[in-house]
Amino acid sequence: MCGILGSVNKAFGNETLDLIKHRGPDHGEILSLKWNDSDITFGHRRLSIVDLSPSGNQPMKNPLNENLIIFNGEIYNHEFLKNSLSDYNFKGHSDTETILYYLSKFGIDSIENFNGIFAFAFFDKAKGKIFLARDPYGVKPLYYSVSNNSLVFSSEIRPIKSLIQTETNRENLAQLLKLRYSPSPDTIYSNIFKLRPGHILEYDLASHTTSIKPFQKAININVNAQFNRCVDKYGELLEKAVDRQLMSDVEIGSLLSGGIDSALITYFMVKRSPEKIKSFTVGFDEHSGESELDDAKETAQILGTQHKEVILHQDNFKEIFEKIIDIVEEPLGTTSTIPMYFLNMEVAKHLKVVLTGQGADEPLGGYTRYKGLFMSEKIPELFFRSLQPISPFIKNEKISRAINAFGEKDKIKKLENSYMLFNEKEIFELINTQDHNSYTKIKYFYDDLNCEKKHLVESMMSIDSRMNLADDLLLYTDKISMHFGIETRVPFLDHELMNFLETLPYPFKIKKGQGKYIHKEFAKSILPPKVINRKKKGFQSPTNQWFKDQLGDLMISELNQNPEFAQYFNLEKIRSLIKVHKAGFNKEKQLFLLFSLLYWFKSNKINL
Repeated sequence: MCGILGSVNKAFGNETLDLIKHRGPDHGEILSLKWNDSDITFGHRRLSIVDLSPSGNQPMKNPLNENLIIFNGEIYNHEFLKNSLSDYNFKGHSDTETILYYLSKFGIDSIENFNGIFAFAFFDKAKGKIFLARDPYGVKPLYYSVSNNSLVFSSEIRPIKSLIQTETNRENLAQLLKLRYSPSPDTIYSNIFKLRPGHILEYDLASHTTSIKPFQKAININVNAQFNRCVDKYGELLEKAVDRQLMSDVEIGSLLSGGIDSALITYFMVKRSPEKIKSFTVGFDEHSGESELDDAKETAQILGTQHKEVILHQDNFKEIFEKIIDIVEEPLGTTSTIPMYFLNMEVAKHLKVVLTGQGADEPLGGYTRYKGLFMSEKIPELFFRSLQPISPFIKNEKISRAINAFGEKDKIKKLENSYMLFNEKEIFELINTQDHNSYTKIKYFYDDLNCEKKHLVESMMSIDSRMNLADDLLLYTDKISMHFGIETRVPFLDHELMNFLETLPYPFKIKKGQGKYIHKEFAKSILPPKVINRKKKGFQSPTNQWFKDQLGDLMISELNQNPEFAQYFNLEKIRSLIKVHKAGFNKEKQLFLLFSLLYWFKSNKINL
C-alpha cells in the first residue's frame, strides 16, 4: 500500500512527491525517462507490507523490455499469477514484481485476472502507451488531469493541484449537494477527475489522446441457485477471502465494531492466526447517544482478541474537523469520518495493516433503502405521489426521502431520489445552480451493469457497490488510514466473493423485510445469536444533537468569516436550515456536508 504520482510533460521533484509521503513513509523514489517527444516521470512513496527488502521498491522496471510500473494496493492472488511467469527471473517476492511481468506478458486486459485492491500506472514501451487502472470496487483512489499534451495522475489531489491550475465546478458542486459525495469521474474541481472503479484509462504518447473503458464484465443473476448450497458456498468464499487478505510480512489487526460483519472477519482471522489478534473499536461517551463500545467489547471477549477502545467526546469534533477535511480532500456528507480519524490514530501506534467489515452492506442488502425499495414495489406509485406535497413537513428525513423517490416511474430517477440529500429546489436556493449530472452518473452504471435485466433492488445494490461505496465510504477510509500510514483491507470486496454474491437472487439477501439474510444464516454456524441479532447502529457520530447545541452556533459564527464560501452559497438559507434542525427536523447530514464545504473553501482558496 503506497502513494503514486506520475506525469507526462509535467516534471516534478521530491518536494511534490513528498506531498503524499504519509502514504508511504518507508521509501520514496522518482524515475524519469523519455519516449519520443514525451517526458515521462513516475514517482512512488512506499509503505512496506509485502517483501520488506529493496527488491519491492518502486518505480519498478522490467529489465527485458523496460516496461515500468507504479502501484498502490495489494494483489492477493499474485502467487497464483506467478505460476504463469516461469520465464521470468524474480528479484524478490513482492506482488508489484508479479503484476509488472504479468502485464508485460499478457497485456493490460489481463487485469481482469487480478484479485485485489489497486490503483496503478503501467508504461508499455513497445506500444507507447501509459495505462491507469483502478480496482473494480474503487478501494484505492486514482485522480488524473489531462490538458494539451500533458497528463498528471496521483493517489491524491494535492500533488496534482501543485502542478496545474484548478477551479471549482459549480455543476459538480450541485451534484455533491444532491448525492453528498462526488461520483467518479467527477471531483469538485473542473479539471481534476477520478478514474471510475473497474476502469482503465489509456494515454497514447504519440497522439496525446485519452480513452477509457471498463474491464469488469456485467454479472447475471443465477435464477436456479439453491439457497442452502449458497449459504455453504458463501461461508467457504468468505473464509478464503480473509485467508487471502492475511498476506503480509507485518502484523495484521482488526477494526471490530459491535456488528456481525466485522465479527465474521475477525472470527476467521482468529481461526487462522497463531498469535492473538489485536482488535480496535471507537465510540462516544455516555452523553453522546448510541455507541458500539460495549457490543464490540463483548464480541472481542467471545472471539478472544486483544481489544483496545477509543472513546470520543463532543470537543473532539471541533478539535479535529478542519484537519479531517484537509486529509480527505473532497467534501463529504458522512459523519463517520470523525470516529475513523481517531480510530486510525490509535491503530497507528500498534500496526500497519488492518482488516475491516466494510463493504458488506451494499452487496448483501444491509441498508434500509434496499428494504424500503423492495417493500415499496408492493404499493402503487400513485400513493407515494399523493404524499409528496406534505413530505417537506415530515421530520423523519428517511421517510421524506422515500416518499419523493418511490413515487417516480423512471427507474433511474427513483434511484437518484433515493440518494438525494438536497432536492433540486433546495440546491438552487443554496447555490443558484441546478444539478444535471447525478442522473447521468447513475445511468452509466445502470447500463454498464446490464441492470435492465435485474430487479430494481438488485440494480441499486450493484450500483452502490461502485458509486457511493467507492467514492464516499472507501474514499475517506483510504485517505484517513493512509494519513497514518495504515493499510485497510476489505475482505467482503474480494473479487471471487463479490462475483458470487452478485449472481444471487435478491430473496437470498432480503427476506421478510430483513437484509443480509444469507449472511446471517451462515453466521449462525459460527457466531452466538446475541452477536447476530444486535440492532444495527452503524459507524456514526452524534452530530444530530451537536448541531442543536454548540456546533450549530459555531457554524453560524464561521459563516461570517469565510468570504470564499459566501461567493457560492446563500448564507441566509443555511442559517434558516440550522434553525429548522434545532426545531426538531433532522437536517444533520445536510448541515454536516455544508460544514465540510465551509472548511473546504477555507483551506482551498482557489480560483472562484
